[in-house]
Amino acid sequence: MVMGQSQIWSPWIMDDIHSKAELGRYRVRGFSSFQKVTHFDDLVFLSTGLTRFPLEGYKERCNTQTIIGHRYAQNPLVLDTPVYVTGMSYGALSRTAKTALARGTAMSGTATCTGDGGMLPQEREEAAKLIYQILPSRYGLSPHDMVRADALEIVVGQGAKPGTGGLLMGVKVLDDVAAMRDLPTGIDQRSPTRHPDWLGPDDLTVKIEQLREATDWRVPIHVKLGACRVSDDVKLAAKAGADAIVIDSMLAGTGASAEILLDHSGIPTVPAIVQAREALREIGLYGKVSLIASGAIRSGADAAKALALGADAVAIGLAALIALNCNKEIEESDFENEIGVPAGMCHHCHTGKCPVGITTQDPELEKRLGVQEGAERVANFINSMTMEMALLARSLGKSDVHSLEPEDMAALTIEASAMARVPLAGTDRVFGW
Repeated sequence: MVMGQSQIWSPWIMDDIHSKAELGRYRVRGFSSFQKVTHFDDLVFLSTGLTRFPLEGYKERCNTQTIIGHRYAQNPLVLDTPVYVTGMSYGALSRTAKTALARGTAMSGTATCTGDGGMLPQEREEAAKLIYQILPSRYGLSPHDMVRADALEIVVGQGAKPGTGGLLMGVKVLDDVAAMRDLPTGIDQRSPTRHPDWLGPDDLTVKIEQLREATDWRVPIHVKLGACRVSDDVKLAAKAGADAIVIDSMLAGTGASAEILLDHSGIPTVPAIVQAREALREIGLYGKVSLIASGAIRSGADAAKALALGADAVAIGLAALIALNCNKEIEESDFENEIGVPAGMCHHCHTGKCPVGITTQDPELEKRLGVQEGAERVANFINSMTMEMALLARSLGKSDVHSLEPEDMAALTIEASAMARVPLAGTDRVFGW
């Protein structure tokens, strides 16, 4: 009998059981899901041959300007690129990281988002366009800050922890972070799962109207949903009056979440976009309600494929943090000794011991991240994504990234074909259709 490694009782499964047996609770970590799922790498673009004329990269422009929330808002978000930075809280991130993200998005002509815990004054000062999140916790919520925003985002759920509230470990609930949230210092923050002033979709309609009146109908109202029961949730949010809907998939990042939720709830980004697109089409609102995809958008190729599947824009989180130096060994850091794993393998965002000063409230660690240097890296990354999207669009003979469509792609696996509803490469067949 040849002894091999069990696929069911693998070493990491046994380690998980050992940890829970010692802790007496579920495990918490940061970063993202470790599940192997269908993603954008399983799709390819079908660039031009004789069927279309490609566009010259240095002579013919490709439009990347993006308008979000034009359904009712007097002043929809007008961005130079369909890529913006998603909501990540001050608390989960350091003050320097939040400031660098805001400045970097301004440098690249796009927007950033606040996150749980309210708006940092520096964030508002640095950001050209700022989206203000309204979460069930109401931590740091200020009507005065809200009316200074360029868009509002009602968070119903997050892809990394759908059906639950935010989580900020006590090692980060310090000083002004605790003060902004009216919390005792050093105590774990577990946010509510439901909004205190509304429950179902009918109540959401009233809440959206209240927010419109508070902002004089100037700014778009977004609704952010964890990608679970996508079709029904999108229809309800759209009928409630949302200008834009953010679909946050199971691949979305987080500063802290229960591992059980990260790996065992929600659906991937690819099918989430498709279901959302079809839901809006069924109720006649596709193209009227902006659709934003979020969850493991890592490059211009990912963003372009999201647009081709039906999104109007994408929101990036972990990618922006990696641009800030997340998981990169720098001169001041020593990942092995400081966090216990080599750079590139760190998922310890929840510990507050970030060796590069991003996900920490330790002032000594935070010094390792410079605002201007970080902002330049974020701007460079977003600009590179925009250039990659334009390059792909021109290779398809298209002068606008928003003209990308499912017909421009093929799937490399049967699963990707079924989820994206595009033909399997080398065939004319869409599996599962």
